[in-house]
Amino acid sequence: MESSFFTISMLNGVSYGLLLFMLSSGLTLIFSMMGVLNFAHASFYMLGAYVAFTTAELVGFWPALLVAPLVVGGVGALFEKYCLRRVHKFGHVPELLITFGLSYVLLELVQLVWGRSAVNYRVPAALDGPLFTIVSSSASGLDFVWRQAPAQLCNSVDPSVVVSCTQFPAYRGFMMLVAIFMLVAVWLLLTRTRIGLVIQAALTHPETVEALGHNVPRVFMLVFGGGAALAGLAGVIGGNAFVTEPGMAATVGSIIFVVVVVGGMGSLAGAFLASLLIGVIQTFAVAVDYSLVNLFSYAGWAITPETFGYPVLRLTVSQVAPILPYLFLVLILIFRPRGLLGTREG
Repeated sequence: MESSFFTISMLNGVSYGLLLFMLSSGLTLIFSMMGVLNFAHASFYMLGAYVAFTTAELVGFWPALLVAPLVVGGVGALFEKYCLRRVHKFGHVPELLITFGLSYVLLELVQLVWGRSAVNYRVPAALDGPLFTIVSSSASGLDFVWRQAPAQLCNSVDPSVVVSCTQFPAYRGFMMLVAIFMLVAVWLLLTRTRIGLVIQAALTHPETVEALGHNVPRVFMLVFGGGAALAGLAGVIGGNAFVTEPGMAATVGSIIFVVVVVGGMGSLAGAFLASLLIGVIQTFAVAVDYSLVNLFSYAGWAITPETFGYPVLRLTVSQVAPILPYLFLVLILIFRPRGLLGTREG
């Protein structure tokens, strides 16, 4: 049964990590191309989920998959053109403050339009149910069955054989597919197209790019709008997988910055690696129900709850799981301030 637990936990961790990458990729692009740390990025994620909910109610989920990122990207582009661009010349602090203010404006607008309670944003019927079932048997080991396994496979007639069936949701597989497609599309755009070359050149040599006839402010507007659209796409995918409510931006906001800093400021590959690491670590930690006393005993250390204090050692790994990404962040800042694959510090 341990093999099925490891397999399903690894798949859940990778799917959660890919969702984190969808969230952090837009922030990474905006910072790497423009040098702007967008505090409102998680709010674009929230806005994408709510726009997708309304669009899905009117015309269905599949049009929402296209409409919501375009709407959120448009909001981001207009914000860059009429607000952010005006304070860009004053430095990073005004940029942080104006994006911080935008996050509260979007929160209040969402509460005015959709209310303060969670909305009923559901997984589409076509993706509801299991993608496959992992059948774990003490006699024959692991077996994978497409969609839902028949009842006779999950019930053993032999009392000496223990059988368990674990389902992997089809929607999580869809999340993984969209995240990988997005990663490949962004990489190809930045490295294999003329648009990508112009975007990268505009950051380091804006005067030269303008001399070649390109509108640099428009390039930056499109970059910011594109980053916001990626956050909106993550909202479409993650809003119905989790909960769509006004507090969702605050829930994921801090973890996005953890991913970006751990991966390396401005590094898309670093954000991808950090997302997977954090997703897998946190998923396994939530699933493990061992106390610190148990872990010390497995390591061969004779430690009792009274050694360092009873309440601390009685904590389980799943209880401390929420702080693990931030502990990871602290260790990275101490031993490798530039991040896993970053080239700049801070």
